[in-house]
Amino acid sequence: MTRLVHAGSAVVDYVYRIDTLPLPGAEKVASSYARVAGGGFNMMVAAARTGMNVVFAGQHGTGPNGDYLRAAFAAEGIETLAPRAAELDTGNCVVIITNDAERTFVSWPGAEGRLDANAMKPIALKGDDWVFGSGYTLSYPGSREALADWIAALPVTIPFVFDPTPVVSEIPIAILSRILSRTTWLSCNTTEATAIAGSAEIATNAERLLSDFCPDAAGVVIRSGSAGAFLRLRDGTSQDVPGFAVNAIDTNGAGDTHIGAFVSALARAVPPFDAVRYANAAAAISVTRHGGSSAPTHSEIQGFLAERASEAPEREAEKIND
Repeated sequence: MTRLVHAGSAVVDYVYRIDTLPLPGAEKVASSYARVAGGGFNMMVAAARTGMNVVFAGQHGTGPNGDYLRAAFAAEGIETLAPRAAELDTGNCVVIITNDAERTFVSWPGAEGRLDANAMKPIALKGDDWVFGSGYTLSYPGSREALADWIAALPVTIPFVFDPTPVVSEIPIAILSRILSRTTWLSCNTTEATAIAGSAEIATNAERLLSDFCPDAAGVVIRSGSAGAFLRLRDGTSQDVPGFAVNAIDTNGAGDTHIGAFVSALARAVPPFDAVRYANAAAAISVTRHGGSSAPTHSEIQGFLAERASEAPEREAEKIND
C-alpha cells in the first residue's frame, strides 16, 4: 500500500451551526455544536479511506487539543511520525456553518505553527512515498523556513502535492516560489489560482501555473466547488471535469476530501482525468454529510460513480489539446 506523508498541519475544529451569520455586534444561538479533528486531518482521512497508508509528519501539541487529535488519528489508523511539542498545545479553529452550507473560519495556531529542522529529523521517507504540504504551515512565521527547506530537499523521485489554501497571499513570495518549483501536482481553488497566476480565467491560470510557477509539475487541478474541477497536464492536454449535483448541507472539508481522493487515485495509477472525476465524486458525497472529516470510502465512491454513470462526459469531446 502506497504511503502518504502529510507534512502540513492538523487542528481541532469547534463547529457551530447557525442559520445566517450575525450582524456586527449582534448575537446568534447555534442550532448545534461539535468538536472535531480538522485542518489537514480531513485530507488525510480522505486518502486513508480510499486506500493509502497515511502518516502525519506535522507538529502536534501537548494538551487537550493534542490528545484529542491523536485519538482521532488513531481511530483512522494514521500514525504520527514527529514527537509531540513539549510546551504548546495543538491549535484550534472556530468553524461557523450556515444554512447555505457555507463555512466561515477563525483560527488560533498552536504547535503546528512552530517547526524547526530538528522536528523534521525523525521523518524517514520511503522510495514510493507521496508527500503533501499545505499553505497553512508555510504561512506561519515559526514554521515556514524549516518546512520549505525540507520540501526543497525531497528526493526528485518522490511526488510532492501542494495545496496553497486560502492563506496563499500570506506566504512570502520567496517561500511560495520555492515550494511551487518543487511541486509535482498542484491543487487549488479558483480564488487561490487567481491569487498566484493573476487571471480571471481558469484555463489561463492553469496554463500560467504550469509555465511560470511550477516548471516541474505533472499537472494542475483548479477546483470550482459544485461545478467540478479543471485539470491541465504538462503536455498541454486539459479538461473541465464536471461535478455532481447533490443536496449540500456542509461544505467544510470538501476541498480536502477532493485532494485526498485525487492523490489516492493517482497513487493507484488511475489516469489523471479519471482521478479528478473520482475526486469530484468524493467531494460531492462529503458535502451531503455533516462534519469536516466526512470523506467517503473507496467503495462508496465506486457505488456513487456507478449510479451517476449516465452523467459521465464524453472525454474526447471535452478534451482540449494545445
